[in-house]
Amino acid sequence: MSKQDPTKIDVDAVDKWLSANLPGFEGPIEAKKFDVGQSNPTFQLITPKHRYVLRRKPPGVLLKSAHAVDREFRVQKALYDTDVPVAKVHVLCEDEDVIGSMFYVMDEVDGRNFNLPSLPELAKEDRWAVHDEMSRVLAAIHGVDLVKTGLDDYGPAGNYYERQIGRWTKQYRASETDTIPAMDELIEWLNTNIPEDDGLRTLAHGDYRIDNMLFEKDRPRVAAVLDWELSTTGHPYADVAAVIMQWSMPGGPDSRGLAGIDRKAEGLMTDEEFVESYCKRAGIPGIDKFGFYLAFTFFRMAGIIQGVYKRALDGNASNPERAKQMGASVPRFAEAGLKAAKTV
Repeated sequence: MSKQDPTKIDVDAVDKWLSANLPGFEGPIEAKKFDVGQSNPTFQLITPKHRYVLRRKPPGVLLKSAHAVDREFRVQKALYDTDVPVAKVHVLCEDEDVIGSMFYVMDEVDGRNFNLPSLPELAKEDRWAVHDEMSRVLAAIHGVDLVKTGLDDYGPAGNYYERQIGRWTKQYRASETDTIPAMDELIEWLNTNIPEDDGLRTLAHGDYRIDNMLFEKDRPRVAAVLDWELSTTGHPYADVAAVIMQWSMPGGPDSRGLAGIDRKAEGLMTDEEFVESYCKRAGIPGIDKFGFYLAFTFFRMAGIIQGVYKRALDGNASNPERAKQMGASVPRFAEAGLKAAKTV
């Protein structure tokens, strides 16, 4: 079998499968690949009467447990009637013979996407409300009733960080292309500084950041949280730290952070204000030893990026050139994780 192009899909095969499996579907389909979605290639499906989004596993040999589009489908279906805004999912195709890998189809949400947390497209007086909305939705995710939504078995019980550090260390080693001393040191530090299990177990998004959200067009309200690939039942503070991790990056389209920006002058939340806003909504007094959670998120992101880079080298990346550029940032994320560890 020849190597498949991850930037394309067999439109005729998708049309035929949806006609047989999605009630009310009417083709023909026009497919356009979104530039976003480094992990799971994502396509806009345009039909005469409706617009959908298709998310698929990339073709080729994949790391074990990665690219779990079936889990994305399950969690969004469970959350659709909760306080967490998600797209309406329709069908999951587990037959890899249809287009070469598993995929699912959901409604396209008509909303605004902000790629940068600095929100340059908004007036300064409108930016704070967007960051505050991120806090509200994150608290809603962590407040989901796992039993009522059928997600109590969505992830194992036990120490979330011990589990995640072990998983991502294996993933990182499986995609390792060069020895990165800072990453080795960070892995060792995390393993020796895991907090005791405090019993907190919630739904965790796993990649919570502003570019994984769509906002309503006329107000600062989240219309849908996207990209649930890394979601599980786990510890909520990792999601909070993920926001701060992104904000600590340099500004601009590559790193998409807030470092070096005068946030007060630009109408943006500080790290402390975001954490305080979240804690107030979550009903907790604060987050102790936040540096550990921040170090963990840097480590996990470094592992994710290394996997994307390895797929680019193997020819299976969704956006190969972007993936290769991202690969150079793995040492920087590891070093940032070590810096965060020193604040504990």
